[in-house]
Amino acid sequence: MAEALTLDKPRSPRRPAARRSNFELYSWLFMRISGLLLVVLVLGHLFIMNILDGGVHRINFAFVAGRWASPFWQFWDLSMLWLAQLHGGNGLRTIIDDYARRDATRFWLKMLLYTSMAVILVLGTLVIFTFDPNIAATD
Repeated sequence: MAEALTLDKPRSPRRPAARRSNFELYSWLFMRISGLLLVVLVLGHLFIMNILDGGVHRINFAFVAGRWASPFWQFWDLSMLWLAQLHGGNGLRTIIDDYARRDATRFWLKMLLYTSMAVILVLGTLVIFTFDPNIAATD
């Protein structure tokens, strides 16, 4: 009868407690801080691009060229890119950890995630810093 009243032990962590790091704490903190920064950056971006000075009708190649001629706007857009990518990637990493049952599945999903994040960050950063407003028109 005593066995019927006992509860199963909760799942134990994969690693012993002595080897744990504070990575998840820092990850949680990063999500809160980056989320606040992204709200400011994205709402500022939307306000500037869609509401001020005629809205979206003025956005064209020349507008982007003029905007990215300023290091301030390059830094603004680069910050949005990096924060959004890292914030979203961290959230997806957490989802993979929560829902992927097998270690191999979890590993390959994370490798796919990290690879795609790296490609997008590298390409986006290259576009922002190597953008040439004097590209010759091809006919």
